[in-house]
Amino acid sequence: MDLKQIEYMVKIADEKSITRAAEKLFLTQSALNQQLLRLERELGVQLFKRTKSDWAPTPAGEIYLEGARDILGIRRRTYNRISDLANTKKGYLSIGFTPGRGIEMFTKVYPKFHSLYPDMTVEPNELSVLKQQAFIAQGGLDLGFMTLREDQRTKDNYITLFQEEIVLAIPQGHPLSRGAAPEGEPLAVLDPARLKYEPFVLMYKESTIRRVIDDVFRRSGFVPDVLFETSSNATILSMISASLCCGVVPWHYVKNQPEGVACFALPSHPTWDVAASYGKYAYLSAPAKTFIKLAGDFWSR
Repeated sequence: MDLKQIEYMVKIADEKSITRAAEKLFLTQSALNQQLLRLERELGVQLFKRTKSDWAPTPAGEIYLEGARDILGIRRRTYNRISDLANTKKGYLSIGFTPGRGIEMFTKVYPKFHSLYPDMTVEPNELSVLKQQAFIAQGGLDLGFMTLREDQRTKDNYITLFQEEIVLAIPQGHPLSRGAAPEGEPLAVLDPARLKYEPFVLMYKESTIRRVIDDVFRRSGFVPDVLFETSSNATILSMISASLCCGVVPWHYVKNQPEGVACFALPSHPTWDVAASYGKYAYLSAPAKTFIKLAGDFWSR
């Protein structure tokens, strides 16, 4: 089997589009399509169902992709083990991180990593937690940095880097904001039930934090009036600072006391984990361990 061709087919499946896959592979769409047609003629079956919006694997395609990912995983593990043995400090590392805080972590950690491994090729990927988990399980991602609870972990490996509290945020001009603790002191506790008639902007239902947030409101005994849902904590804080709503956000986004926002601890002090994840059967290379250590140092600050 042609390894390049295997990588091409996996990229089409990951991107669900031959156009996007060609862009990521720095190929013309025509050249990538020729590779696909050549392979389909060789196998005598169609590997992908073609539509304008989505390319999904056929049953035969699923079988091919399962084997293809296994082959690429074996190659990656083999090369990484040899590289560690020879201490070449060369190779490839694909890293996933969540939007928002993830890019902040990467931009702080990568320069330090690059100074230690200048010949390593690092591929950053900004992905939701669920997408990272899917790619790690498929062997398409070496490392993922994500935020989640223990019960949201898959069967892959996880290393907890930091435990973070989830807090309540309200407009600075709200009457209840007068009870907020002074800067530098532990947060005062506020029961969300006292805000049950206020509108909330929350993270979207598929996000890992939403399960934590929904549990907060269940404990407080009311269903919030949700103004709208978003994928951005920054959007939530912007809306709160404009006195349009209240919200429930991770401590990371309010630790520097954003203007116009008053923060409180929740009665149950809910937390979730900032964690590094890698495949269940993956080999964790020395560079990968170093990246995890640097990320852990970043979060421990």
